[in-house]
Amino acid sequence: MTAGVARARGTIAAMTTETTGTAARDGEPRRGGPADSPFVRACRREPGPHTPVWFMRQAGRSLPEYREIRASVAMLESCRRPELVAEITLQPVRRHGVDAAILFSDIVVPVAAAGVDLDIVAGTGPVVAEPVRTAEDVERIRPITRDDVSYVDEAVRLLVAELGDTPLIGFAGAPFTLASYLVEGGPSRTHAKTKALMYGEPELWHALCGRLAEVTLAFLRVQVDAGVSAVQLFDSWAGALSEADYRRYVLPHSTAVLSGLADAGVPRIHFGVGTGELLGAMGEAGADVVGVDWRTPLDAATRRIGPDKAVQGNLDPCVLFAPWPVVEAEVRRILDQGRAAPGHVFNLGHGVLPETDPDVLTRVVALVHDLSARPVEQGR
Repeated sequence: MTAGVARARGTIAAMTTETTGTAARDGEPRRGGPADSPFVRACRREPGPHTPVWFMRQAGRSLPEYREIRASVAMLESCRRPELVAEITLQPVRRHGVDAAILFSDIVVPVAAAGVDLDIVAGTGPVVAEPVRTAEDVERIRPITRDDVSYVDEAVRLLVAELGDTPLIGFAGAPFTLASYLVEGGPSRTHAKTKALMYGEPELWHALCGRLAEVTLAFLRVQVDAGVSAVQLFDSWAGALSEADYRRYVLPHSTAVLSGLADAGVPRIHFGVGTGELLGAMGEAGADVVGVDWRTPLDAATRRIGPDKAVQGNLDPCVLFAPWPVVEAEVRRILDQGRAAPGHVFNLGHGVLPETDPDVLTRVVALVHDLSARPVEQGR
């Protein structure tokens, strides 16, 4: 156990949602702490001292301290050890000075807790022992409670106590992406089996996604109740669909998750890859912030999403391998385009690649803060 995590454990008993600045019992955010952070203010389309920045997959293989701590621990096991989760989550906050932490976990953690036999295989990803193909398979996915993921509850409480004014983002996988893993049996480039079920047995498809929406909502509720300041719903593979199919087969279930958190008092972020043509529909699902990958400029994305949503993104992760003048120019471009939105959270257009030099990420954080610094009263 690190000294920081040990201190966090000792303060949990005294912690309340009011002292952390996250959602209070009446559903309203308390001022001070994470609720007044640049990140949460941007999510709520409020002015702040600078554009906040964090990176998807900021905790992970790009950090030598992460590789060291994970050397002998399997992925799923690492997600079930609260003190390890806390330490990994804190590593990029210490190193980079990002404006938010994101809980270290994996999108398949809740479905494993729901009884699905799966493993995360190094170099492959989630592998499901018995893919879901029938109504009986769907019925075996049971609802989850806090007790099923008590390790997540404990990890969030450790982190909230340790992070102080830095907000913690909770996260989960969206029903479509989870369904794709379960139907395919693992990662897929074509999602052929997923689409075959979706088109050929729509009733079974909606039953599966409905069950996964319930599991996902319960998983996010545990995180909110434990003190996260925001949540992000990842629909990694939604970009494989047309807008018509997204609206028919996916939107109702993502909406069920996001609208189910409408009273939670925390910002909701929704992100997918290759979703430029889906941004308008994704904006209707109930999020406060829509994540945009690197393919769509943020000003164009804002026009598609609408004026009542903040945006998050969207530096191409591969730009980080270019010479620094190129990185700086791209950061400037994204900040300029982000001004078209009523709120902007700077991020990558997808996750940090494992080969990324962490020092470049640290420099990007400092650059974003420097270029976007402004008196709060001037707003955007």
